[in-house]
Amino acid sequence: MAEPLLSVRDLIVEFPTRRGTLRALDKVSFDIQEGEVLGMVGESGAGKSITGAAIIGLIEPPGRIAGGEIWLRGQRIDNLSPEAMRRIRGKRIGMVFQDPLTSLNPLYTVAQQLIETIRTHMDISEKAARARAVALLDRVGIPAAARRIDDYPHHFSGGMRQRVVIALALCAEPELVLADEPTTALDVSVQAQIIDVLKEICAERGAAVMLITHDMGVIAETADRVAVLYAGRLAEIGPVREVITAAEHPYTQGLMGSIPTLTQTSDRLVQIPGSMPRLNAIPQGCAFNPRCPKVFDRCRVDRPEAIDRGGRRRVACWLYDGVKQEAGNV
Repeated sequence: MAEPLLSVRDLIVEFPTRRGTLRALDKVSFDIQEGEVLGMVGESGAGKSITGAAIIGLIEPPGRIAGGEIWLRGQRIDNLSPEAMRRIRGKRIGMVFQDPLTSLNPLYTVAQQLIETIRTHMDISEKAARARAVALLDRVGIPAAARRIDDYPHHFSGGMRQRVVIALALCAEPELVLADEPTTALDVSVQAQIIDVLKEICAERGAAVMLITHDMGVIAETADRVAVLYAGRLAEIGPVREVITAAEHPYTQGLMGSIPTLTQTSDRLVQIPGSMPRLNAIPQGCAFNPRCPKVFDRCRVDRPEAIDRGGRRRVACWLYDGVKQEAGNV
């Protein structure tokens, strides 16, 4: 297989506090191939957004990358200086944030923001940058783009603002686009449009996408592979159809079972008891063990590493390590 566009290896992110150090990500590893869409899913607080922030070098101090490596097309980027990282951010890695109002400066027109970003990363004139900006807005579905480009962000609806943010993320033709909950605050019909725009444009340009979301429906329709995070650890990763139709990790099985289907005949959906542990109270062994219906003794003692399940699929669960469990286990 070709060298991955993005390779994350044993990534650890920590936040020092007065009561001790909180580990938000604990040895997370995954690859993204060129042109691939990787969905990252999990409950709130699982570590999805922290993973994206670590990749683009935007961990808020005193948070820090405490271990592991991040490689972008063979170049290690987690140890770069802030100035070197700024040259990569925007040019080689684009970012679509959850709330477009935090991504767009309300004091500047859309034209000013797009043109500045384009000229920062590309050696072209202001006139050429404006023409490129208009073409981008048109491509992401902004009607009358040549006229609307001089409007301020508050002149646009939520869905239109998110389209502007996508144009902003793609204006320097990045190799990788990180989309962090890009459709959370939008109507369902607008969500589908935004995801389609993002996927189509990235496919045209050959860019890879890391799509962070809690919506398995979006993952099913958009992603090639899916990574499931739980309490800062990777629970399962694999081709999206395999994970959705035959989930192996008990947590993933719970997520899949909680989604209603048109053919469902039971009166109740699957429910995962309890809640995800706080970072200062992650249990010993498998972090999911207090909520797991298949827990046994080893789960409470030893942390499972990701086990290769063939192809590009890995599962961090002792059920698949090949060792027969003792009859006394629960």
